[in-house]
Formats: sequence, structure tokens, C-alpha cells
Amino acid sequence: MLDGRLSLTTPEGVRLLLTPAGPATRAWAWAIDFALWLGFLMLLGFALKSGGKVSQGIYLALLFASYWGYPIVCEVYFGGRTVGKRALGIEVLRADGLPVGWRESALRNLLLVADFLPMFYLAGLVSMLYDSQFRRLGDIVAGTQVVYREKPPIRASASKAEPLPLPFPLTPEQQRTLADLFEREGHLPPGRLAELGSIAEALTGQTGDESLERMRRYAAGLLQ
Repeated sequence: MLDGRLSLTTPEGVRLLLTPAGPATRAWAWAIDFALWLGFLMLLGFALKSGGKVSQGIYLALLFASYWGYPIVCEVYFGGRTVGKRALGIEVLRADGLPVGWRESALRNLLLVADFLPMFYLAGLVSMLYDSQFRRLGDIVAGTQVVYREKPPIRASASKAEPLPLPFPLTPEQQRTLADLFEREGHLPPGRLAELGSIAEALTGQTGDESLERMRRYAAGLLQ
């Protein structure tokens, strides 16, 4: 854990910084999902109220399927998020940071029974309070974790300039570096920008602000 965040490296070598969701946030998400489920049962009961024993059997079957199937289907097909989790900005992931599958989701949700013991999810709450990643028993057994969903950063657009072709080819990494510079230039002091322009004299044939302006035109040409 680093500053309350969990640092993971995926099998592809991508580093992830994840923030575990605490008991309070998860409880609110569960409350929203539970309220939606109760509303569904009320509508279902109203629709099947006059169907006799067959309707009662259908009602009980749908009650069971919806209670256990709803979170599993949502977590597998909708990015680890039920409606409640989506509303609170959290999601379920595997312990390695990858999306959950059928096995992990089914196991963590079926073990809600164990987390409920001895009453009102006391076992799950105690487990979360003693675990550094706020995992309940179902998460520990299934190898999952609930984290806040990170919002992708908004990249600033590069400043406007007359496009200019590059004097010679650049590698993809060099092109990305050049474009990134002018997406971030608003956060750099003018002196530092002029210094970077002089460093790029081999590319522009100029120094200082003149070199910087020519690089800006090169970057505009790359973004066309």
C-alpha cells in the first residue's frame, strides 16, 4: 500500500494504482442494490398475484435467480459493477487487477452467507476492518477486491499553430514526446520551455523561443 493505494503490476507489465473501497461505501452500494431488488420483487408479486400455485412457483424461482444472479451477471458483463457500485463509483476486480470472471464472481457472492454470520454481515465487517484491502471473507476466498473506479485523466489539447512537416522522420516514442510537450506546456514555466527549445536545436536548427515555436508547428503537423 502506498498512501492508501494498492500498487499492482499486470501480466502485461502495466502498473496499476488502485484505491480499496471501505465498508461504508460498499454498504451504501449494497443498500442501493437491495432496494432495487425489493422493488423488482414488489412488481413481480403484483404481476403474478392472481396466478395460483404456478405463479407462486415462478415467483420463488425468480426470487432465487434474481438475488444470486443479479450481482454475478453485472460483475461479469458490466465491468465489475452492479447499479449500486456504479452509483458509488466502485468496481470488483481480481486480486491481480484484471476483470473478474464467472468463477470469482460466483464464489464471492455465494459466500455472502458466510459474511452475514452471525447476523447483519458482522463477519464480513470484521474481516474488512482487519484486512488492509478491506476484503470481506468472500473476497479473500475468491481472490477479488473492491476498488474505486479510476477516471481517465483529461488530456489538454495542444496549442494552435500552423502545421509544419518534420525535417526528418522521428520514432513513435519521439513523436509522442513532442506531442506531449505541448499538451503540458501550460504547466511549465517559460524559462524551462525555452531551455527545452534549445535542447532540440538538432531538430529545429534554432534555439530558445524560436526553436520552441518551430517544435509547436511540428507537433501540430503530427496531430493533423
